[in-house]
Amino acid sequence: MLLGLCAGGLLAQGGGKAEPKRIEFVSGKSSTLLTGSLSHDEEMEYVFAAAKGQKVTVRNPKTSLFDVRIFSDEFGVETEFDSSLTFSIDLPETGDYMLFVRKKRVKTPSRARFSITLTIK
Repeated sequence: MLLGLCAGGLLAQGGGKAEPKRIEFVSGKSSTLLTGSLSHDEEMEYVFAAAKGQKVTVRNPKTSLFDVRIFSDEFGVETEFDSSLTFSIDLPETGDYMLFVRKKRVKTPSRARFSITLTIK
């Protein structure tokens, strides 16, 4: 029985979707730089906390390679993937929101690095 429990625990850890990365702001700062590398159609998921009425702005300097969206099932927020240089949304409630960064499927490059700035005011 113990072997079955151990095997079940190992299976639960492998093959699942990774947890989103929690965005923490440096004390006194309202912006942070998110960086990473993605291939075609891959997504990087982040989670951040914000208060009702705050404006979230995402700056994406590589609009031809990446797009972004903000989501919260709990608060009914679901933007489309956006390819604008600057994208903003006013938040309806206090809590956690998801930010997705997705690599577009383009001829080249198949893999690229992103540098997205997230600002909450």
